Amino acid sequence: MIRQISTLFDGCIISLEVFALTLLFSVPLGFPLAAGRMSRNKIVSGSVNAFLLVIRGTPLMLQLILVYFTPGFIIKYLNEVYGLGITARLDRFIAAIIALSVNYACYFAEIYRGGFQSIPQGQYEASKVLGYTEKQTFFRIILPQVIKRIIPPMGNEVITLVKDTALVSVIGVVELLRTAQTISSKYFSTTPIFVAGLFYFVMNWVVSTAFIALEKKLNYYK
Repeated sequence: MIRQISTLFDGCIISLEVFALTLLFSVPLGFPLAAGRMSRNKIVSGSVNAFLLVIRGTPLMLQLILVYFTPGFIIKYLNEVYGLGITARLDRFIAAIIALSVNYACYFAEIYRGGFQSIPQGQYEASKVLGYTEKQTFFRIILPQVIKRIIPPMGNEVITLVKDTALVSVIGVVELLRTAQTISSKYFSTTPIFVAGLFYFVMNWVVSTAFIALEKKLNYYK
């Protein structure tokens, strides 16, 4: 029993690491993607839009598989053609973080874009009349409003991320759900599955509560 609990705990840690690292990389990565999407340069905006369309239009599970296996196929090809003798292999965990981070960065980019484009143009003009620099306008006037407006959709995406961490098992990362399934099969018990479900529920409750609190804190006019 103690061994099962310890194994489940290890799975929880892996799931939390996947969740935290994905947020760490995807949240900032969404900003340059959003900037590219809003660029006046048609080549830049078109290229970024096409990239976002591909990532958002294909299953995350497929992206995980491609990110993990594609480098191996490339290395194999180079070895066969050029005889390089490369034996390097992309780590499963790193592949999972890359795939999840890129995927969620694309969704965050669209959320950021919607937030910035929801600000009336008149606010930019008014700040210019009042003598604000572009930097002051962005950080003191525009960004606080954007953050306030994107909190609800960001919360939805983060909640989805909690559940999507289970998908990394498709490339062999032993996270919580896979650990629970293994223990359940070995001991013919559904308890580990219920424990895993409880973990995801609690995580989503924590995330939801945090975003609700943040939304209330930023609701200046009530």
